[in-house]
Amino acid sequence: MRFLPVFLDLKAGPVVLIGAGELLRAKLRVLAAAGARIRVHAIDGNHDLGLGADDAARIDIAAADPLTADLSGVIAVVCAGAGDVGVAMSVRAKALGLPVNVMDDLEHSSFIFPAIVDRGDVVVAVGTGGTSPVVARRVREKIEALLPARIGELAEFIGGFRKSINERIAEFPLRRRFWERVIDGPIGASVLAGRKGEADAALKAIADPSAFARAGKPEGAVALVGAGPGDPDLLTIKALRALQDADIVFHDELVSPEILDRIRRDTTRVAVGRRVGKPGIGQDAINKRMIEAAQSGQRVVRLKGGDPFVFGRGGEEVEALRAAGVAYSIIPGITAGLGGAADFEVPLTYRHEATRITFLTAHKARDAEVVDWSTLNDSRMTVVVYMGMTAAPAIRAGLFAAGRSPETPVGVFARVTRPDAQGAIGTLRDLPELVRRTHGGPAILIIGDVVRHAGSLRRETSEKTPKQIISDLLDAAE
Repeated sequence: MRFLPVFLDLKAGPVVLIGAGELLRAKLRVLAAAGARIRVHAIDGNHDLGLGADDAARIDIAAADPLTADLSGVIAVVCAGAGDVGVAMSVRAKALGLPVNVMDDLEHSSFIFPAIVDRGDVVVAVGTGGTSPVVARRVREKIEALLPARIGELAEFIGGFRKSINERIAEFPLRRRFWERVIDGPIGASVLAGRKGEADAALKAIADPSAFARAGKPEGAVALVGAGPGDPDLLTIKALRALQDADIVFHDELVSPEILDRIRRDTTRVAVGRRVGKPGIGQDAINKRMIEAAQSGQRVVRLKGGDPFVFGRGGEEVEALRAAGVAYSIIPGITAGLGGAADFEVPLTYRHEATRITFLTAHKARDAEVVDWSTLNDSRMTVVVYMGMTAAPAIRAGLFAAGRSPETPVGVFARVTRPDAQGAIGTLRDLPELVRRTHGGPAILIIGDVVRHAGSLRRETSEKTPKQIISDLLDAAE
């Protein structure tokens, strides 16, 4: 991100506001609502600012030239409708090390105004790096609809007790659990319902805050969470909630950084997966570490690419958790086969054309050798192969031996749902070459007539559509 979100202490000094017309007055209203002391330079000479008496007491109408005025003690400079004066003022402010905003001019601004959700002590700032204020406002509207009206009062209420409680609970994790129990329980509900006196009495009645926190401490448990194929927007709401609640997350190597960013910042992250050809810690060691963490009372997430129960060894982990008597839950994710099919618009079933689907894995050539390919010879069956890039020649040989036509349409789709996703379409005859054209995995292979209906290939090198590619290949075979 280009602009780091920060909150400016408006009690530290005045803000200088320079400009003219309605743009000046609009920015003045924002600053006044935030409680700022404001020094206004109206360069058009119009001092009719349209503010009430309370706001006017904090506003100084300055007559001096802003380009020569004393800026001692000023904490920020804002230019709205200031024209060339705003540009010149930006140069001066930056030379003095003052934050400066020139409205609708990123080049001359060192900070920008976000869209703001104001709930008293709870303030949410939404920014788009200055590129689209309208998008920021739309996001703000969504957040405003979700936040309780008294959420700021709850923050203020907790702030009044925070120091005294923190002095009585030394351990940070226990401290966090105390406040989680307060916020999520009857005390927080009382504040949000407008019964602050009742909440105040209840919190003061807690004689032993540490015991209160421990009483609310949940039993250690493990959530097996599907992270989906890579796009963080495909995480389920339940998965996001688990990532935010977790004390520790054991994640696969291929879980995208964008998804890992959804984990709460103070949560411990442990990478336990492995890539092809590289050593990992092993499934037994993963099971052992998950169980130990849960038995110590931690909320554990085992975060897996795709879905835990589709080639994700979720079944093995559930068996280990059952044997250890550890509570667990399963949160499904979008498996790569479904994500890739949607990403490249390949219908896995199609009326009168494809009525069955088979999912299989062929991580290595020897995996392909043990597959009973004779069961996959039905031309009305779509075959979806996971981790099949290395074994592509063996997969082709197996399907040929089963009687599948060399001209069977095939799609190789790499890094599905991610920004660098790439696809290549051809026939079963050309499968190894198609794999080479996608420049590395992870990838899925989709084999069957449904591939004829694929949509955009994004970064496919050919300018022809998938249907044209298949049609050309079939014509050549005839």
